[in-house]
Amino acid sequence: MIERPNFLFFMTDQQRADHLSCAGNTLLRTPHIDSIAARGTRFDRFYVAAPICMPNRATILTGRMPSLHGVRMNGIPLGLDATCFTHLLKRAGYRTALMGKAHLQNFTGQEKAFATEWPEGLEATPPDLSEAVHPLRKGPAYDRELRADECDDPATDEAEGDFYGFDSFRLCTWHGDSVRGHYSRWLEQRLPDSDSYRSRDNPLPDPRYDAPQCRRTRIPEALYPSSYIADMTVDYLEKYAAEGARAPFFLQCSFPDPHHPFTPPGRYWDLYDPADIALPESFYHRPHDQTPALAAMHREFETGVADRRWVLPYAVNEAEAKQIVAVTYGMIALIDDCIGRVLAALEEFGLAANTVVVFTSDHGDWMGDHGIVQKGPLHYQSLIRVPFLWSDPAARDRPVSTDSLCSSLDIAQSILARAGLAPFNGMQGQDLAAVLAGGRSEHDGLVIEQQTARPYMGLTSSVRVRTFQDRRWRMTLWEGQDFGELYDLDNDPGEIANLWDDAGHRAVRKDLMERMAWKLFELQDRSPLQTGEA
Repeated sequence: MIERPNFLFFMTDQQRADHLSCAGNTLLRTPHIDSIAARGTRFDRFYVAAPICMPNRATILTGRMPSLHGVRMNGIPLGLDATCFTHLLKRAGYRTALMGKAHLQNFTGQEKAFATEWPEGLEATPPDLSEAVHPLRKGPAYDRELRADECDDPATDEAEGDFYGFDSFRLCTWHGDSVRGHYSRWLEQRLPDSDSYRSRDNPLPDPRYDAPQCRRTRIPEALYPSSYIADMTVDYLEKYAAEGARAPFFLQCSFPDPHHPFTPPGRYWDLYDPADIALPESFYHRPHDQTPALAAMHREFETGVADRRWVLPYAVNEAEAKQIVAVTYGMIALIDDCIGRVLAALEEFGLAANTVVVFTSDHGDWMGDHGIVQKGPLHYQSLIRVPFLWSDPAARDRPVSTDSLCSSLDIAQSILARAGLAPFNGMQGQDLAAVLAGGRSEHDGLVIEQQTARPYMGLTSSVRVRTFQDRRWRMTLWEGQDFGELYDLDNDPGEIANLWDDAGHRAVRKDLMERMAWKLFELQDRSPLQTGEA
């Protein structure tokens, strides 16, 4: 039996793969995250299963595609009956903890914006039988992230039982300096009348910045959410070391940044100058008409009807794009410093020698690519490709980097295998051990799923897309639409020339369609198992 290692799992929110200096970014400096890469392996072609928060976070925890675990879009909690890799670690004797953003349940408290429509003339289905599986994912057990905002003592939450396999947790909801959850009470104890310091209601004036959702916060650096999460993580490590615990730990340190709103505190606000930001070629390419959806976003911006206040993606001008990237770099710089503190604590408490350190993000952000920001069904590389670093102190002769095709779907099985534990029936993906030993990935192509409840981006119905990504091509199908996407990444890394309707690429499109069909076949569920021979 192998000695089971500890795991320290860092996750950021909405961070592109190229927003790290170890990934080739020549302006942004991330020395502490780079140190993880220097001691381990950096994955250059690591993709999400879904390019939005809740679905991909649920995939990371379960090792199952969104169409299987059911979190197809934001607003659908992960079922309490779902088996997570943390449950298996816990059963094997691990201590499990989560500090920061979970987003496995709803945390806004808002009702869904679109009502369910029933066939005309038929009586509506009873609410408790309105879904294919019951009971509904609703009620007090699914409100734990929402209720954390008013929690006097987080230990009260923990006493209710584990949270998706986590024994200990300090939950953060929302983003930027609007973060709530357990952080709210902690902040109020240290900064009375703390809501008046949040930039949503009371920003510090700075006439140099006028991009949407760029707001200068009054919250001090030491009390900003990223700092809180680092504090909680360090506290956990210190207590673990002081107890002389023999059981290994899995500790997730999960930052809500650099997700919008863009609110880096103190010196991090103007650490990077927008004038130094170089935007991609696709920003300047005209017209922005690769798809009707992209064209509609720019049309809304040009006519002044775009909603650029919060969650919907939107188009920006050059000055706005540079401001957003610059302050995003500031948010990442603070995260990097926080990770440095956690890594230093790991060393100080004598835990580094047996701790696997992993770093990733739940999805990326367009950040000015094609003149748009945030996220949505346009599956450009900046959105669907994320950073992934794996550092194992027991590894020998590991590759410094790999261009193997890998996915968030692979994380659960890889952590379990490194702990000497088998996956459960129905877990998908691969064990990354072969790639980490210098071999090749089992994936010759990946499927990326996305679905929305709302019609937007110029479309008149809800959006459902599927992307097939291999080492050269990205093909995206839009349900019910007469357009699609096909890009040759070898010759067009900026995804500027949409070859979907190009006669010279019909054979490529046909081949990718067939490979995607076989991949979808492979990704069909293998759970539950038979209970007998019928």
